[in-house]
Amino acid sequence: MKKTLILLAALSSGSAAFAQVHKMEHRDTLATIRTYDLNPVVVTGSGHHQRLKSTATPVRVLSAQEIHEQGISTFDGALTRMMPQVSMSPNSMGTFLRLNGLGNKYILILINGQKLTGDISNNVDLNRINMARVKRIEVLDGAASSLYGSDAIAGVINIITDQPTQNLVSVTSDTRVSGKGQLTEAVTLDIFTHGFGSYTSFTHDRADSYRINGLEYVKGSDTETQPSIAPLFTGYRSSIVGQKFTYSPNNKLALNAGFDYSYKITDRPNTNPDVTGGTDYEMQYKGFRWNVGGIYKFTAMNSLQATFTADRFRYGKDYDVATKSNEVGDFVLSKKQHAYETDVKSILGLVKGGTTIFGMNWRKDCLFATSGNIDQSAHTLAFYGQHEQRFLQDFTATIGARITHHETFGDHFTPKATLMYAPGAFRFRATYSAGFRAPGLDELYYHYYSVNRGKPQISFGNSDLKPEKSHYFSLNAEYHTDRLLVSVTGYMNRINDMVVKQNISVDDASRAMLQGEFPEMTDDEASKLASYALYQNSDKGDVKGVQVNVSANLFQGFNLSANWAYAYARTKSGGDWSVLERSIRNAATIAVNYHHAWGRYALNVNLNGRLQSKTYYTGTYEDAPGFGIWNLNTTHTIDCAKWALIEPSIGIDNLFDKTDHRIDSSVRKFALYNPGRMLVIGLKVKFKN
Repeated sequence: MKKTLILLAALSSGSAAFAQVHKMEHRDTLATIRTYDLNPVVVTGSGHHQRLKSTATPVRVLSAQEIHEQGISTFDGALTRMMPQVSMSPNSMGTFLRLNGLGNKYILILINGQKLTGDISNNVDLNRINMARVKRIEVLDGAASSLYGSDAIAGVINIITDQPTQNLVSVTSDTRVSGKGQLTEAVTLDIFTHGFGSYTSFTHDRADSYRINGLEYVKGSDTETQPSIAPLFTGYRSSIVGQKFTYSPNNKLALNAGFDYSYKITDRPNTNPDVTGGTDYEMQYKGFRWNVGGIYKFTAMNSLQATFTADRFRYGKDYDVATKSNEVGDFVLSKKQHAYETDVKSILGLVKGGTTIFGMNWRKDCLFATSGNIDQSAHTLAFYGQHEQRFLQDFTATIGARITHHETFGDHFTPKATLMYAPGAFRFRATYSAGFRAPGLDELYYHYYSVNRGKPQISFGNSDLKPEKSHYFSLNAEYHTDRLLVSVTGYMNRINDMVVKQNISVDDASRAMLQGEFPEMTDDEASKLASYALYQNSDKGDVKGVQVNVSANLFQGFNLSANWAYAYARTKSGGDWSVLERSIRNAATIAVNYHHAWGRYALNVNLNGRLQSKTYYTGTYEDAPGFGIWNLNTTHTIDCAKWALIEPSIGIDNLFDKTDHRIDSSVRKFALYNPGRMLVIGLKVKFKN
């Protein structure tokens, strides 16, 4: 804590020195009572900017204001606290993300419309997302392949970043600390003048490893326990450096270029001969993403935009304990992923009341994995079009389609159709959209062998896999005014040829075959091998669900939002239906916010909670129990000068100290990873002219 206070003081004094150099001319006013914008501009649902209540496809929006006022500093915290249809399970391999019952590989994560690359064993590295630059997060449920291509079967999460467009120089420092060594720090420097913008950011995020229960069951016993240091939550240190440049010489042309460099390393307990659960190495991740692009507006209704993005991600083992084959400091590469993507899109107003989109997308994915014996690549070329038309005053229809040519799987056609009837404050929507997902390079070509805590693990890819296809249907009814938004959505998502990992039992003949495939496997390791994993197509998957969303500006300064999601997710293989792994039947999020200003001081109080039912696990694993977590955050904004705002905050996470105290076992997994009640302290300082 002492080091943290010193850091806060240094940041504040450094920012103050900057402010003294520049003469500041205006200050933010606190006199205006803030309310949540129930009709923001969105882009993900339709592919072009429009107001939320005007989009024919329902989109859920999290604004930077909501995220900040709830005391949230991480991307996974923003989604799980405010989106009940989203759940996450953190581990040393990244984050296992689910949306409406479907996992990582069915969820397309975009940054300003461009796909984020980089996963570890199908776990997404969410620490690559720079929260210092998030303007809003848009979540589109259901298949969206007509606009966004492969992987968009469960839905799309699009992170829209912020860039000021006023003539200003501003410096912001935002720090947040809490228990278990959790610290987030974000520093930004923004310059915008005469059409030129420079936006620089640095973020650092860290947390310690922890356990809730220090015991685990001895292998093969349901009663005998032993101490363990294997973390329930894996600690880490993560940093991101970001730079973006923009240039607009006139009101028709806008150019941009930028990059983000990310680094992350885990912080796990080292191997200890006296207790189980330690590791010889840390997982190290590096990512570098850069892009260039621009948009030219012929008229207010006609524009052409183009973007090129290159994304590189790698991870491996960084040894901090000497072993038979590695010294302290050795790095062993496990996997590299490269992706290159070009997107060209025109947005046209060809007819009155209509918007037409034509586009072309080219993408190449490359995978090199030493642990999986892969060095492969695949490219896709797609053409897409969409027309949205308003007619008969209250009706809006959208028809779109995408033709994708995949290097391995040939041509695929994915259509979309929506209809919205909008009498007065009501909206009634019907949506059909097709989804498409080409099997990943790892699913096709993996040839993986490793030993984890003395237990061998083997996975094989399958070059005979078929692409997954989905059909998504939804009906939505909505009441939308400036003060109240009520939305009810029912949906059905059916997936054919789902790619799953099947466990194949090992007998003497197959054991000998596997030793031939992996000569590094010893006889002792082979004797412990009970099964191996093989990627296969199952028959189908099926998700049915309902969502209810309510947001209200009840009276001046008082805002309420409540969301409930129900999802029944199943998969069928070999004639039998079974629940989808890690699916959750019911979840709800609630947030109550109060804001009031007195002169130069403003108070914001936010109470938010997430409640969810049990998490389903398949096979021999037992289900994880449900839980309810409540968090309180207060923010105090002080307009201390014409050029400065200071915003300390204090709150309590997990008010009622809810944790999962069960003892680790070979059949037990978890859904709640919270360490318990914690005090959270933050300080945001902003200087600008």
